[in-house]
Amino acid sequence: MSILTHGLDRPFVPERPARISEARKAQLRGFALGALTLLSMGSVLTALIALKTAIYVWHMHG
Repeated sequence: MSILTHGLDRPFVPERPARISEARKAQLRGFALGALTLLSMGSVLTALIALKTAIYVWHMHG
C-alpha cells in the first residue's frame, strides 16, 4: 500500500527485499506444475472430442 502514497518525484524503494523461502518456492513450483498439467489435460480432452466429432461427421457424409 505504500506505493499508493509514495511521491512520484523519487523512485520507489521497498523497505526490505523480497525473499521467498525454499519451501515456499517448492510449493509454488508444485502448484504451477499441477495447473499446467490440468490445462494440458483439458487441451487433450478437447482435441479428442474434436477428433471424435470429425470422424463421426466424416462417416455420416462419406
